[in-house]
Amino acid sequence: MEDWIDYYDSTHTIYASKLHRDVHFELIARDITGYIPSKDATVLDYACGEALSASKVTEACAKLILAEPAPKVRSRVAARFAANPKIAVHSLEELRDLPAGSVDLAIMNSVAQYMTLAQLEDAFAVVKRLLKPDGQLVVGDILPPDLGMMTDVMALLRLAAKHGFLWDALVSLVKTALSDYRQLRTTLGLQHYGAADMLAKLEAAGYRASRAKINIGHNQARMTFLAQPIG
Repeated sequence: MEDWIDYYDSTHTIYASKLHRDVHFELIARDITGYIPSKDATVLDYACGEALSASKVTEACAKLILAEPAPKVRSRVAARFAANPKIAVHSLEELRDLPAGSVDLAIMNSVAQYMTLAQLEDAFAVVKRLLKPDGQLVVGDILPPDLGMMTDVMALLRLAAKHGFLWDALVSLVKTALSDYRQLRTTLGLQHYGAADMLAKLEAAGYRASRAKINIGHNQARMTFLAQPIG
């Protein structure tokens, strides 16, 4: 995961344009908000990235914890939301020091594919300690075993055509093909999980789990799972 953290902490070309970036985070915020159980809830966004639309999430909850492993990204997020009393920004390690049973909803979106199995299992354990007995973990954007890069490309192009950044997306795809992202994806690979495999991993980590009907974000070839702590 460290190489991927370094990549996202650098000046990368993962977004085709500012519009693409804004649309991406608005969609994620919309979908996260749909899982918030009440206005009094405490929400954890695990490995949140830039979290540009976090303020929209706070409209539906009492507190939002943004946890981010990349130092430069985390610094920008902390500065961006310094004036918002509902938002707290932490490193992933700092989550271990937060009170047990203090989180109503935890989101891990588009994270598992960058983790080793040991890192994923550790993350599930950290989150389980933080969740209230009736809390929920939402694990989004899981890549199934048969998902290829072309499927992701087509999902991006459909999103771009819908929101008006198609030309930027086409140019970005060329740049990405020549970028460190393509090299990292080829060298390190991304972790893929079948639905049964992910359900088994969540259950082994102490959750009761099911697959959601709709994936978080724009790419419906990927999967989202819902998990509640047991015991």
